[in-house]
Amino acid sequence: MLPATEKFVSDLKGKSFELVACDYAERGYHFEIDLEAARLREFAQCMLEQEMYLVFVGGLHVNPAIEIIYQFASYERPCRLVLRVTVDGNNAIPTISDIYQGANWHERETRDFYGVNFIDHPNLIPLILAEEDVDLKPLLKKGDDLKESAALRWVTEKEQPETDEKADKD
Repeated sequence: MLPATEKFVSDLKGKSFELVACDYAERGYHFEIDLEAARLREFAQCMLEQEMYLVFVGGLHVNPAIEIIYQFASYERPCRLVLRVTVDGNNAIPTISDIYQGANWHERETRDFYGVNFIDHPNLIPLILAEEDVDLKPLLKKGDDLKESAALRWVTEKEQPETDEKADKD
């Protein structure tokens, strides 16, 4: 890890953010973090101070709740980070559009598709869907189509539980 990246990781750990290192060649990012919604704005502000830019914001409907996925990256050092935040029971999460201007459209799009309310967003009106389709949430899953969050996470071969099929090959 480059010294600038080591300092970045150290600074985040100093603020009690627990980063998990990832294999960039396998996943396309260097670190991932799961965070409570209450710390989202603090984390976004920290990313801005670290001169990280916002790549995207999107949603994922899983059991038990919708996850909002953020990706941050840097031009200054090889560092790309994925952040996952679970939406609360009221289907709400704080906005970061006042910290990252580019989040404005991403949050509006995520609201259109998943119905997530970004608290204190300055202009949370439909972006893609028509006004009359405001109750249509096209990316929400139903019943048996809903998967557990853990089932959609990356699992490396080293982390993969041994199955009978794998044991037969050895």
